[in-house]
Amino acid sequence: MDMNHSHPTHWHRSLRRTVSLLATVRGRPRRVVVSGASMLPSFEPGDRLIVVPVNEVRPGQVVALADPRSPGRLLVKRVKAVGRAGIDVRGDNEAASTDSRSFGPVSPSSITGRVIYRYQPAARAGWLAG
Repeated sequence: MDMNHSHPTHWHRSLRRTVSLLATVRGRPRRVVVSGASMLPSFEPGDRLIVVPVNEVRPGQVVALADPRSPGRLLVKRVKAVGRAGIDVRGDNEAASTDSRSFGPVSPSSITGRVIYRYQPAARAGWLAG
């Protein structure tokens, strides 16, 4: 067990980051469960994530988006590029991913939000960079 997690300074930084992040969130956070291998090694099947709505995305961020092939389904992908034609999203494990290489750039309106936190499994829980 990492004893630093119980240190008051750690909790203070974590709380400050949470409050700062939530102040910028527009809309309601969502929980998403990863299925499939397209985001290995970053995310494994069964990982549980928190997604928050955002107005803009940047390359490198991980987002949840409506699947262009089946709009009722969500995909988790990394933003590769943002351009006039739309947002290019890719799986980290490109050999196992259906992404913008197959369906082209996606519109900003198809982005549900940015993945900010993995809460399960507990051993890998934590904030995500981006």
